[in-house]
Amino acid sequence: MINLIGTYECKADTKGRVMFSAALKKQLQPVINEGFVIKRAVFQPCLELYTMQEWMLMMEKINKLNRFVKKNNDFIRRFTAGVKTVEFDATGRILIPKDLCGFASIKKQVVLSSAVNIIEIWDKDNYEKAIDDAALDFADLAEEVMGNTSVDELS
Repeated sequence: MINLIGTYECKADTKGRVMFSAALKKQLQPVINEGFVIKRAVFQPCLELYTMQEWMLMMEKINKLNRFVKKNNDFIRRFTAGVKTVEFDATGRILIPKDLCGFASIKKQVVLSSAVNIIEIWDKDNYEKAIDDAALDFADLAEEVMGNTSVDELS
């Protein structure tokens, strides 16, 4: 399992190729040759980049869902919509497919934001707006999510 750290700004070219920062590539080095999976995020207008190992762990969970329950089938279809495999090219870039660039409104300025074990890929303006919007109620959210967790559970 990988735990990623950092938020990085970069640029996408007209073909959707994004150059990763050296610091982020260094963190990904142990798994870089395995490839990655890129998909639409569930809750935000951004993309999620999974290492192949993290994607396989997610698929193990999803494969446990009963496909004869309509909600499960609907969830699986929507969760995997637009999923693609991607690899780093020789210069350290990934190519974001056009349909996914469109979903996330990625044009030129891009933010790569670590989210524990995945990387969120954002259009910079959308990222700034999401952070600003989240800041308004982050204290309440933090209390609700983490407030009932004892210190022992976190360690």
